[in-house]
Amino acid sequence: MTTVLIVDDQDLQRFGFRVLLESVPETEVVGEAAHGAEAVRKAAELRPDVVLMDVRMPGMDGIEATRRIVASGGRSRVLVLTTFDLDEYAHAALRAGASGFLLKDARPEELLAGIRAVAGGDAVVAPALTRRLLDEFAHHLPARAEDPAKDPVEDPRLTSLTHREREILVVIGRGWTNGEIAARLVLSESTVKTHVGRILAKIGARDRVQAVILAYDLGLARSPTD
Repeated sequence: MTTVLIVDDQDLQRFGFRVLLESVPETEVVGEAAHGAEAVRKAAELRPDVVLMDVRMPGMDGIEATRRIVASGGRSRVLVLTTFDLDEYAHAALRAGASGFLLKDARPEELLAGIRAVAGGDAVVAPALTRRLLDEFAHHLPARAEDPAKDPVEDPRLTSLTHREREILVVIGRGWTNGEIAARLVLSESTVKTHVGRILAKIGARDRVQAVILAYDLGLARSPTD
């Protein structure tokens, strides 16, 4: 059973999500919140597996609420709902610690699968879709790759990576799937999965989405795919 806290400032939207989630036996809605401050309070009180988080809300928005929920160190993982014309909000929420994002017009089965994935510790967004999202506003990210004084190689989060792990982190940031990495680096997919798991552990990333964010922030994924 996956417990879910629904956060949205629109009553009808919350009702729709509740009806969908309660229609399947593997999910349970444990609460609702209409704004960020209420979401933070209820996440601490109810300890849901997943917080289904809207971004644009009055008062404390979903980005700040996500940051506070993640910073609390609790068990709840945040799944952000967004639209393509609000990509910058999705990016900010991911950097705040969200485990992924879905479009508000996602099909019911996509939303349910996303909730299950987040509850299970995985990222919701496929690497290629993450790349497409980040490419839309890469110009908002700091230009560290062009600043010799801030060479990404010197970042302490990268010092423990082997040469192969660093190479794989770069292409994760470029949106390569495990299958693409295996084919182009001449590795088995099981080997790639092992490398990815070690990379996430070493850089302190909860999932692949956070690894992509790090790769962009450090300027590792700016150049075109080879």
